[in-house]
Amino acid sequence: MAEPQRDWFDKDYYKTLGVSESASAKEITKAYRKLARSLHPDANPDDPKAEDRFKDVSSAYDVLGDEDKRKSYDELRRYGPMAGEFGPSGGQAGGFNVGRDDLGDMLGGLFNRGGRGGGRRSGVQGGADLEADLHLDFEDAVAGIETTIHLTSDASCSNCSGTGAEPGSSPRRCPQCGGSGTIDKNQGFFSFSQPCPACNGRGNIIDDPCHTCHGTGVERRPRDVKVRIPAGVKDGQKIRLGGRGGPGRGGGPPGDLFIRTHVAPHPLFGRSGSDLTLLVPITFAEAALGADIKVPTIDQEPVTIRIPAGTRNGRKFRVRGHGAGGDLLVTVEIAVPQNLDADQRKAVEKLDSLTTESPRTHLGV
Repeated sequence: MAEPQRDWFDKDYYKTLGVSESASAKEITKAYRKLARSLHPDANPDDPKAEDRFKDVSSAYDVLGDEDKRKSYDELRRYGPMAGEFGPSGGQAGGFNVGRDDLGDMLGGLFNRGGRGGGRRSGVQGGADLEADLHLDFEDAVAGIETTIHLTSDASCSNCSGTGAEPGSSPRRCPQCGGSGTIDKNQGFFSFSQPCPACNGRGNIIDDPCHTCHGTGVERRPRDVKVRIPAGVKDGQKIRLGGRGGPGRGGGPPGDLFIRTHVAPHPLFGRSGSDLTLLVPITFAEAALGADIKVPTIDQEPVTIRIPAGTRNGRKFRVRGHGAGGDLLVTVEIAVPQNLDADQRKAVEKLDSLTTESPRTHLGV
């Protein structure tokens, strides 16, 4: 199961996405996409509250949209509220018999605190943040995609699952510091804490170190990380994956993984914030007389737009809902024929002879 995160105790991700706890994976994805589209910062450039909601929605989907994380989150939600119900005789939670002291140890270990001894263990270290690059096609960046990042980095030891102890054995609590990793030393009127010399500040002692990681709980190896790229991601944007970075040590939390996106250009479409842009050539006749023309969209469903009679070169038309969270902006460009045959030339000359007003009158020359 996925490693629990601190926020899981405090946040109701089902409520954030507006779905029930029994919602299917498809319903969760549908709810996320609807909220992400309406709350995306590009669609709300001057609304910081919308940006905060967008981050909350993304965090919720990062957990509920992942089967393994959702299972861990649901288990923690069933377990957490029962913490206050355990008496001295202990109780049952998540399939384990635990007492109040044991529960405190388990929750304390989750949040980098010692158990009964309290306080933060000096041997606890949070994992390092990592960065990775992801190259995306233009269409995938607009629509969003689920993909896999391949990277080589420090990771929890595959042999001992990060405990540092050879499988079949386990670390034991340091008897000298009681698992806190520190001891108090008195110097006359003063006292101060220092790392426990028996366990070197780790809070536990490994009698049989893992032969793969030599007791560190960490090994460097290739690994695959699944990532969901939200719709409308921009070139150079960073996406944070909480808890997917380097592993913590001594029970510390893992770091985060930051994905930097690189979006390839499209042969037809451009980007302007959450809008897509498209340059469409039209004939002089279509501009002068008006016409209905078909234009492509990024979702491969052509739409028809009306070109009014007398349309000028460079006029923009907005097609609602066919952007990257916004609209499609179509700019028309009047195409001037480069090679006229005899009949075409005569037709243009006839039009010129019938033109009585100069378009340059306002220049005064």
